[in-house]
Amino acid sequence: MLYRSTTYPLLTLVHDISRGSIGLPELQRPFVWPNAKIRDLFDSLYRGYPCGFLLLWETGAGLKGIGTNGKDETPSLAIVDGQQRLTSLYAVMTGAEVIRADYSRERIRIAFDPLGERFEVANAATAQDRAFISDVAEVWKAGANVFKVAGDYLAQLSAVRTLSPEEINRIQTAIGNLGTLAQYPFNALVLTTEAGVDTVAEVFVRINGQGSKLNQADFILTLMSVFWEDGRKDLESFARAAAGPPDGKPSPRNHFIEPTPDQMLRVMVGLGLKRGKLDAVYAALRGRVPTTGVIDPARREAGFTRLKKARDATLNVNRWHHFMSALPLAGYRSHRMITSELALLYAYTIYLVGVEEVGVELSVMRQAVAEFFFMAAMTSRYALSGETRFEADLAALDHASGPADFLARLRRLSDLKLTDDFWSITLPEGLATSGAKTPTRMAYQAALVVLDAHVLFSAVKVAAALDPAVTGTKSMVEEHHLFPKAYLATIGLTERKRVSQIANFALLEWPDNLKVGSTAPSVYAPPVDAAISDKDRFHHALPPKWWGMSYDDFLDERRRRMAAVVRSAWERLRGELPEGTVVPTTAELIASGESEGVEFKSTLRTNLHTGQTDDKIQISVLKTLAAFLNAGGGTLLIGVGDDGVALGIAADGFPSEDKMNLHLVNLIRDRIAELFVPYIHPDFVEYSGHRILSVRCERGPKPAFVKDGAAQRFFVRGANATLELTGQSVVDYSAHRFK
Repeated sequence: MLYRSTTYPLLTLVHDISRGSIGLPELQRPFVWPNAKIRDLFDSLYRGYPCGFLLLWETGAGLKGIGTNGKDETPSLAIVDGQQRLTSLYAVMTGAEVIRADYSRERIRIAFDPLGERFEVANAATAQDRAFISDVAEVWKAGANVFKVAGDYLAQLSAVRTLSPEEINRIQTAIGNLGTLAQYPFNALVLTTEAGVDTVAEVFVRINGQGSKLNQADFILTLMSVFWEDGRKDLESFARAAAGPPDGKPSPRNHFIEPTPDQMLRVMVGLGLKRGKLDAVYAALRGRVPTTGVIDPARREAGFTRLKKARDATLNVNRWHHFMSALPLAGYRSHRMITSELALLYAYTIYLVGVEEVGVELSVMRQAVAEFFFMAAMTSRYALSGETRFEADLAALDHASGPADFLARLRRLSDLKLTDDFWSITLPEGLATSGAKTPTRMAYQAALVVLDAHVLFSAVKVAAALDPAVTGTKSMVEEHHLFPKAYLATIGLTERKRVSQIANFALLEWPDNLKVGSTAPSVYAPPVDAAISDKDRFHHALPPKWWGMSYDDFLDERRRRMAAVVRSAWERLRGELPEGTVVPTTAELIASGESEGVEFKSTLRTNLHTGQTDDKIQISVLKTLAAFLNAGGGTLLIGVGDDGVALGIAADGFPSEDKMNLHLVNLIRDRIAELFVPYIHPDFVEYSGHRILSVRCERGPKPAFVKDGAAQRFFVRGANATLELTGQSVVDYSAHRFK
């Protein structure tokens, strides 16, 4: 018999999980049920409503359980379907903490009002309200007595109000019914050891044929717990580190994505099995031959070998961050610009295939995948039937004869999509929308970054304005209506979709003395338009004398021009970028030694001779940053000795990398000027077993002075040194450099 049906009292399930005889995978995966749904589950149980069946599996293999009370019994049953329900019940009844999507820990408490027979998510109000039992877990604690719980509750409620005999009876009955929830009968189907993993997979797929992808991922990760526990743990540890607070160790944290375990599993499957669909893991775990359905142990072992190798590459933090450095090359600065995490993950997979399997040189592959991501994100490549589309892409890249052939095939994927018709018809039509975060809108902003454009009416670069390291209560720049909403209302246009078209927005800083309000563009625009360059006018897709056009004609013409800007950025990204645009790696910078654009500092604030914080050390750092701003930019590496030996950042004694970053930003703000913060880009990187603070500086927009006591000092770079200029030399240098 492949299965049997049985009934478990709820308390038996909880006790068996605690002892370890029933195993849920460890509570390391983010728990997705909201507390209100858990409250409703308890309400359904209390009222005797059916709550679905559980699918259990006699695995015949050891499975680590979730209890936290030191159990050491090997589970004989795994929960295949019903994990969220049991996790909810187990957490509330035992007080076990769960891990949320942000990887914070939470103790879930449910309150109960016996007189009203209602459940609520516990909060400050229920804690103060004597009508509630503030935590229903008290009813099922070891040694708890339901009569004592009822007596204590009646005593606390009687202290604030008079209870009638009828109310006392209702309260006692309700608390008794609450206690009997422990005996609620859960129906379960138990798949026996005769079923085997292939049958379990088939049963799960058929039962959840109309279910969510999350359930599919849960099942795959459950299979991994049985057959490859380390693989699952590695995925979950990576995801947790990417979302959790920095701890000073190498971490996958980045500005673009906080991946979930099943997202990283997608990359593993794409790299190791050349498949886009998660259910390909079934075949690898089962060793099933697709044409015959026969289970082949040798095939299973080969699948495991490929997945393990792919796991090592996928979760390699250095590879992960090197790929992430491709996204700014494509103009994408942070998660706010990412409209498809799937496109990002599939681009990472292609990057790994090129580097790990084909042998494409790292910097070349980074540039190539930047191009591919730009195309994939702009065109919503994986929005419909994404898994199928990606498998086709992998097939097109498969069996490349070498790096050159692989890169040519990858570029061909973009060429087939970005035809002349795309640029002249499809993209302008795609810009005819009011969506706040659409692929075409983000592609235009990315294009401005690639083209090194200025914010309209500002000396600030778009790239600096969109820098994720710069945070505050208000955005540095905002998107404003070129035809103001208030003005459009005066001519009868109030529909949001028409007023807030993408083509009516521009990233800009209005001049301080310009208050637009309901002023017509024909009134406010000519004076400010005369002050901008032809280059800025092209970047911001402004037609000649656009303020005199009808609104609809303006939108049509600006969409066409915005598409031309994006195409210009694409062409530059594809091959017209000047040499040196690709940012070198930390290893490449250190290997090349100190130069006009590179300097090493051992610490940010600590004197290594005294072990104490020393303002002279901080001034030395600020001198270098100001010199880079005043010259052509450069990179300062903190945590590297003058001889190029990695020292790390531990000597500075910051409790976290975030604190160190904040300290540096505050130094720049207080001792140079806040204006320059967007031009300085700190990033923590791994090098030679140490964490290094890499600070990349752009060329500054105006002279940068360092406040040193009462003095304002001016520095520039010369050869591989920082030089101070004074008096007329500062005037002459600034007149030449900032003209």
